[in-house]
Amino acid sequence: MSLDINIKITDRNGVTHEVVAPTDMAMNLMEVVRSYELAEEGTIGICGGMAMCASCQCYVKSDHNLPEMTDDEDAMLAEAFNVEDNSRLGCQIQMTSEMEGLEVELAPES
Repeated sequence: MSLDINIKITDRNGVTHEVVAPTDMAMNLMEVVRSYELAEEGTIGICGGMAMCASCQCYVKSDHNLPEMTDDEDAMLAEAFNVEDNSRLGCQIQMTSEMEGLEVELAPES
């Protein structure tokens, strides 16, 4: 059984990156974006992944069954800019085997 999954991340310049994400390191999507340096330093994960800043907002493009949105994530997105129906915070999407094939686009920097 593979511990890695394949996901597609479209950066803020419109470039799509096919990346491999580990499922055995308790990483979330925001951390994957940072590890591949797909967003400018200091523009994503500013709060450290606590669902308190919305700098890791992304648009989920694939038809994945994501975990239920927490109250904190919902409240943060209610105050964020450029929110769409498919907006989620990357720090709240854990890299699990169920996320194989996930496709997301990073929201514009607000």
